[in-house]
Amino acid sequence: MNTAIAMDVVRPSRSIWSLAWDRLSVYLPVLLMVLLALGSYLLLQATPEPPKPAPERALTHEADYFMRRFSVKVFAPSGELTSEMYGTEAHHYPDTDTVEIENARVRAFNQYKQLSTATANQIVANGAGTDFELKGNAVVVRQAGRTATGQRVSRMEFHGEYLKVTTKPEHVSSDQPVLLIRDNDQITADLLDYVGDTTQVVNLTGNVRAKLVSNLR
Repeated sequence: MNTAIAMDVVRPSRSIWSLAWDRLSVYLPVLLMVLLALGSYLLLQATPEPPKPAPERALTHEADYFMRRFSVKVFAPSGELTSEMYGTEAHHYPDTDTVEIENARVRAFNQYKQLSTATANQIVANGAGTDFELKGNAVVVRQAGRTATGQRVSRMEFHGEYLKVTTKPEHVSSDQPVLLIRDNDQITADLLDYVGDTTQVVNLTGNVRAKLVSNLR
């Protein structure tokens, strides 16, 4: 005799905490992202800002260094003297990158080893040492010599209250009355424009007067 017994299997119900955890696990990644973002924000707020760079100081026409009773010599790589400058006082101005030299005297040699001298109550030179303004009793003298081909180069003098000299290329100009002396010849004019090097062209304008001396041999 076989007897069948029917039984209902009763499973224990899940606890409230288990259900809550299941629901919370769904939102856990979102909560973690929120917490990370919140932590980053708080950390950023707590970090002090880097100091702001100080604004650049505007350059003014005030000397940043000076020299008194000085002499500066420049030598070529071979050891030969190329230029020499004297002065009782000099001031450098950073806004224009110029040097103002009082009671200045300059000696320089060109590629043909010709000596040139410049003197003035004041000389204003640029930072590169290629442009010069001579003010007050300005005199520039280039001694006679010869070029590499043997051609004779005459002695020349420039006199005036103002002369502007450029060394590269060689150029002398003035917008004030000047006296030009070439060997024994003398010429005065209101304006001067001289281009040296190989061309050696002089332009004189305004009240030009000349005293020419012939060299008879």
